[in-house]
Order: sequence, then structure tokens, then C-alpha cells
Amino acid sequence: MKESIKDRVFQGVITLILGILGMIALIPFLTVLARSLSSKVASDMNIINLLPVGFTFDSWKYILSDLGLWRAFFISLVTTVIGTMLGLMVTALMAYPLSKADFKLGRFLMVMVIITMIFKAPVVPYFLTVKGMGLLNNPLVLILPHILSAYNLAIMRTFFKQFPVEVEEAAMIDGCGCFQILYKIVLPSSKAVLATVGLFYAVTIWNQFQTPVMFIQKTDLFPLQLKIRQLINGGSEFANIVAVNNVNYTENTLSAATVVFAIIPIIAVYPWLLKYFAKGAMLGSVKG
Repeated sequence: MKESIKDRVFQGVITLILGILGMIALIPFLTVLARSLSSKVASDMNIINLLPVGFTFDSWKYILSDLGLWRAFFISLVTTVIGTMLGLMVTALMAYPLSKADFKLGRFLMVMVIITMIFKAPVVPYFLTVKGMGLLNNPLVLILPHILSAYNLAIMRTFFKQFPVEVEEAAMIDGCGCFQILYKIVLPSSKAVLATVGLFYAVTIWNQFQTPVMFIQKTDLFPLQLKIRQLINGGSEFANIVAVNNVNYTENTLSAATVVFAIIPIIAVYPWLLKYFAKGAMLGSVKG
């Protein structure tokens, strides 16, 4: 069907608006990136905007040689990968039966799920419960509280409800059980929702801050976000570094490089999931 002139104008206006908003959203990131690549003199004079001034990799060379930062990066990476995989598995196992109309408890359980989206657990009882489970200063505390999200569950349940019943019935006739149908037929055909929900879980676990602040006191177990907070707000470490003579970086350039270092992995992964994410992001609004 041929598009009308009004449709083309509308799409052009929307594209222009989204492009402008996208550029505005990039400004803070470009500013921090430029600062991380700028010289000590430019940082001290505060003349850095969107482009580096006195271009240098000195700040990056220092933070990339910091073993403590790499340890925190590895902790965040491992917990993100394991947590995302567990999150997808648990969410799929719960969403699939909830998507079936003949599951008698489905409506009741879904109401309970929605309630958890509206009412959050009080902080003190939550802290005492998690501590009572032996997760204080335990790396598992960075994974277990995040492996099931009510919002992600609702998205995956919506997708499974749209899956053709005829395909599942044909598999049952061939002798497949519920688990075989889920793992051999439904999930391989659900790349869009798996990529979308997986990205949500990964971003949540990678960027988590409140949980490690509450439950991780040992510096050797700090994830990346907590390590960055320690470096930037602690002040003493970066201050001692820049006090050394003949260095071409400041506390600000080191802080900026550290922040960009934490953002890069998510930016690197997102393009690979974009073709699935663009389709899957709208699943939750199609059907309840």
C-alpha cells in the first residue's frame, strides 16, 4: 500500500524529533567521554565540552592498570551473566503455565505478581530476611534478589499467550510433555522476548547499587558500581594519585574514564540484541 504525503510528513517529523531527543540524550555521555580523554591542564581550566581538549589516553592507561577495578569488573560480569541466565530460566518456567487459560491458579497468582509491582517490601524487613539467609557479604546476594521480576514475567507471559496453540497440540500428539514443548518448541521461537527480557535483567544486575550497598561490606567483593562510588566519592585514592608529579590527568579525568569504563559493556552488547529488542519491547502492551 502506497504511503500518502501526510504519512510521509508524519514519519519525517517523528524521525526528526526522535533524532533530536537522541542527540540530547548523548550529550552527557559525550561530555564525560571527552573529559576522560582530555589533558590535566584542560580539566583544571574547565574548558572541556563535547570534544576532548589536549587529547590523551593517560587517564585510561591508569584505570586500565588498576587491578582492583578489574576485579570489580569481573565480579559484575560474572554475576550479570549468571543472573541473566537464571532470570530467564525462572521467568520462563513461571510465565509459561501462567499463560495457559486452563491453569486454575493462574489468575490468582498473576494478581499476586501485580501486587508485588505496586507494593515494595519495606527496607528493614527485607534487609533482615536477606541477612538471615546468610547472604551478607556473599556474592550470591548480587544474583538471587534479581532473578525474577514481575514486569519481565508479565512481558514473557503475554508473549507465550500469543503462541499458536495448534503447534503445542501437535507436539503433544507426537508425545512431547510440557517441559519438552517449552524448551524444544516455545523458547526457540521466542528469541524476541528472550532478548528483551534478558537485556532488562542484564542492565538491572549490571547497574545494581542499592543491594551491594546494603549487603556488601568487604571491598574485595565490591561490584563495579560500588567500586566506582568508592573511587569517585572516596577522594583520597584519586587525590593521592594526581599528587604525583608529571602526570597528565586529574581526579575529574580519572573519574570520567571510570564511569565510561562501566558503561561500555552494555553499549557493546545492545547492538547485537537490537533486532530482537525492537520487536520484543512492545510485547507487554499488545495483550493482557
